[in-house]
Formats: sequence, structure tokens, C-alpha cells
Amino acid sequence: MAEESDQEKTESPSPQRLEKAREEGQVPQSRELGTFVLLMAGGGALWMMAGHLGQTMSGIMRGGLRFEPVIARDPAYVMAQLSRQFFEAALALSPFFLLLLIAILAAPLLLRGWLFSPKALAPKFNRLNPLSGLKRILSHQGLMELLKAIAKAGLLGTVAVWLIWSNLEAVFSLGTEAPERAVAHMGDLIGKIFLLISGTMVFIVVLDVPYQLWSHHKKLRMSKEELRKEAKESEGDPYLKARIRAQQREMARRRMMAEIPTADVVVTNPTHYAVALKYEEGRMGAPRVVAKGADAVALRIREIAAEHHVPLLEAPPLARALFRHTELGDEIPATLYAAVAEVLAYVFQLRRYQTTGGAYPETPTALPVPHELDPASA
Repeated sequence: MAEESDQEKTESPSPQRLEKAREEGQVPQSRELGTFVLLMAGGGALWMMAGHLGQTMSGIMRGGLRFEPVIARDPAYVMAQLSRQFFEAALALSPFFLLLLIAILAAPLLLRGWLFSPKALAPKFNRLNPLSGLKRILSHQGLMELLKAIAKAGLLGTVAVWLIWSNLEAVFSLGTEAPERAVAHMGDLIGKIFLLISGTMVFIVVLDVPYQLWSHHKKLRMSKEELRKEAKESEGDPYLKARIRAQQREMARRRMMAEIPTADVVVTNPTHYAVALKYEEGRMGAPRVVAKGADAVALRIREIAAEHHVPLLEAPPLARALFRHTELGDEIPATLYAAVAEVLAYVFQLRRYQTTGGAYPETPTALPVPHELDPASA
């Protein structure tokens, strides 16, 4: 039972799954919404521009039906006349088609935004399989589309018949009006009826858009096993990540150990902690920590320091403070300047003693380490 529940697609799609689906062109789509926006824009434009379009088109028609003697003598005049009339008609209709173009481009913004996916344009030959096509037709989605088409046809047909019947008297009265007024009146009636018929689609859109969003979400739902697999792929194999971190720590430890021979002094606890310090006058603002460690690592630091004759100084409070409050490569805190200065002065005196002789320097003992920096004093 647990394995079956893991395979059931009961979980919401992850952001990675949604992004991948979008890249493949799988986004919620509502044809009814796009059709509604286009028809409303076209109906509104036709209603508002009916008078102007009627006058322009009637003028173009009268000009085309007028006979002029020059037509019989000059065939080129006919082509010039037709070109001029075509240009006038295109110019008059251009605002209408421009508004339709804007509606086509704006419709996707209401649901999913613009999307261009090359993967969606790639040919999929499995769609040519008649069995797959029949399966899609008989699927839940296909049945819903059939029901929507029947409901849309019934609703629009009913509203169209009612509107035409209600305006039947106005339609018959067009024959009694002057031609220019009749054309404008006819355009106004067509635009109004067209707009009202298109407006009834809002009921279909209100039902279709939530359904399409729910259907898209359901199609992308994931099983618990898919979520675990995706998390594993995105975050990486825990065992592999642990090995990588271990290798990184080992590489960092090797780099740290390689810096110990260049250190000026190693401050110890004497056994629990070891911190190697280095200072180059003119290149560093303050001494830096080039190595630090506890227990086994501290022992190894002391061994390498002894092998390369790096001075070791037992100063437990300072070693504890440096280990707790610094990281590799950091400059020492300003509150430890005085203590470290005494240590470096001792180291420099020790070097002079080793090269020129003289009195052996006195080992510093009471170093000025603030109590709040020493973990043992907390």
C-alpha cells in the first residue's frame, strides 16, 4: 500500500516541474477566453465605427459602379481606379483590423502571458497515430470539449435568434431609409447584435477558465516518489555531496598544513589547541591566522612546526581566544594586538639570539588577553 501511495499523483507540481512544462509549451489555455476577447473587440469596434465604415464603403461602391467614358478608351485607368478604391477600403478598415490584432496579442496576458517555446513547435509523429487520436477524443478532456461546444452552440444560437427576432422590425425598416442612412443603420445593428451575442460567451468563459487551470494543475501533479527524485536530482546525492565536502575539507587541511612552515609562531594550549600566526611588515595590516586546529589537528600542526623550526609558544588563554574568534586567513582581532605584539617581539628576539647569540629572551607569560575573549573565562 505504501508503494502504491508513493506512485499516485497526489502532490502539487513543484516549481521545477511548472518551469519545465512551460519550457515545453504546456501552459493553461482557454480557447473560449481568446475567442471571447476577439469577438468583443471586433463587435465593439464594428459598433463604434459602423457609421464611418458605412459611409466609406458606400462611397467606394458608388465610385466603382459609376461609368466614365475614359474607361472605354484607357484600360489602365480601370486598374488605377481599382487600386485607389482598394487602398481607400484598406485604410478605412485598418483601425478595425489593428484593434483585432491588439486583442489577439492581449488575450494570452489574461491567463498565462506570452510564451514562445521551440519545443512546442517540434514535430511529434505520435500525434499522427489514429489510436492516440481516438483516445484523446474519448478522453475526459475530449468529452468536456464536446459538452462545451454543444453548450456554446445552444447558448449562442438561442441568443442570436432572440436578438434578431427582437430587432426584426428595425431590419425591415432599412428598406425605407436613404441608402447612406440605411448602410450606417445596418452597420450599427450588426455591431450591436454581434456584441451582445459575443457578450453571452462570458458565461462560458467564467466556467472554462477555472476548469482549464484545474485541469492543467491536475495534469502536472506529481507522486511522492517523483518529488523525492526531483529533490535528489536538484540537491544532489547526499552520499556524493558528503564525499565532496570531505574532499574539500581534506584539500583545505592540506593547504593549511602547507602554510605552517611559513608561519612566524605557533601558539598552543599546550595540547588541545594550536594556532599558527604570520606577519609580513608592509604587506599585512595585522598578523594573520594561517593554520589552526584542535586535538589531533593541533598535534599535527605542532609536529610540522617542530620539523620546520617554527617557534612554539605555550599561551593557553591566547590560543583559546585565537581559535574561537578567528578563521583561516583572518587578521587577529584588534583587542588581541597587544598580546600578539608581545609574542612576535619574543619571536624576533629569539631569532636574533639564534643568529648572533647574547642573552636568551624571556618567554612571555602574563599576556594581556581580555577575559571576554577567553572561552575558559566565560
